[in-house]
Amino acid sequence: MIALRGYRLVVALLVGVIVLIVAGGLILWRDDILQAFLDPKIPFAVYRPPPVPDYADARSWARLPGSLEPGDPPADVFFIHPTTFDGGRDWNGPIRDSSAERRLTQTMLPNYAAPFAAAGRVFVPRYRQASLYTSLTLFDDALEARAFAYGDVDRAFSAFLARVGPDRPFIIVGAEQGGLLAARLLQDRLAGEALLRRRLIAAYLIETVTPAADHAAGSPVPACFVREESGCVAAWISAQRLDFERAARIVSRSVVWSRDGRLVGLAGREPLCFNPLLGAASDADAAARLNLGAANASGLEWGARPGFMARQVSARCVAGILRIGQPRSAALRPSGDWASRFRASPYNLFWADLEADSKTRTHVWLTAHTKPPSPTTLSGHPGANQKALSG
Repeated sequence: MIALRGYRLVVALLVGVIVLIVAGGLILWRDDILQAFLDPKIPFAVYRPPPVPDYADARSWARLPGSLEPGDPPADVFFIHPTTFDGGRDWNGPIRDSSAERRLTQTMLPNYAAPFAAAGRVFVPRYRQASLYTSLTLFDDALEARAFAYGDVDRAFSAFLARVGPDRPFIIVGAEQGGLLAARLLQDRLAGEALLRRRLIAAYLIETVTPAADHAAGSPVPACFVREESGCVAAWISAQRLDFERAARIVSRSVVWSRDGRLVGLAGREPLCFNPLLGAASDADAAARLNLGAANASGLEWGARPGFMARQVSARCVAGILRIGQPRSAALRPSGDWASRFRASPYNLFWADLEADSKTRTHVWLTAHTKPPSPTTLSGHPGANQKALSG
């Protein structure tokens, strides 16, 4: 009996050691395992992408507002969603992948698009997004897949402009992969078109790296240096204050657009850092008391407002990275499987801050571009003009 107990103890110890070794290996090589699982295992040059979206078809849009109605917001929003497609067989996802669609409608839209709905009608094109796998490697095939996605976004933006007409002001919003594509949209479509640029209220590139030098004062689309301005870009990528591994990865692995439309490394350039708590590209420290409201809005229906958690995080731009404090609520901290670390978070630490910021910039744009009616255009009768002006 004693010998049997000793045998069982030895077996239990061996099993425990094996479990520890396996668990340690999974932790150590988890990124490699994830990459191997999601790798399409086919060169992009011979890859056959999914069918081209038709942006005249409402099914190619996740959100497509109808005709203008009384009470609609005064502007329009072109939203480019973050990565929702994991990959496996495809470099670029089809627009009707059911898993990616659920992640888009249940998580990404309520957290990242909804904050801008108070400022404008929100248009969300579906596009052949680069898979999650492409964010895990800097191989040429992955970069080509990311660049390929831009073609859909460019065509969707043209369809958006045609729908909203030539006069409506607009906001461009992109998050994570969507932010990278929005950065090229600013470079290709707005930088050289003064009339189109005049209609830009602001561009928000959420969790996106773009070189600060590209948006210096005096450039076609400068950074947003104060809250009371329009026609500017607010871009940032964040890391928790003590997460030095992520900060280093941002600097070493981020890619940005070259002038000829290629994805290249930062090469020592500092990213643009906009602080949503300050409403400005600034390296000033923003205390948590300035945080108007973080939210975990996942699962909410479109139009439903989340329960806000104010004063959750502090934030400060340090060397081009928005360093944020630890959120007080556990609902606003990273969780989930390995792949979740590489997707946009299922919550928005600056939900209410972005809503307020976009509303303010929209008001600033309207004030600057809306002329008061001339007395002679109100009525041909002087008395009627005076009555209209005084009333």
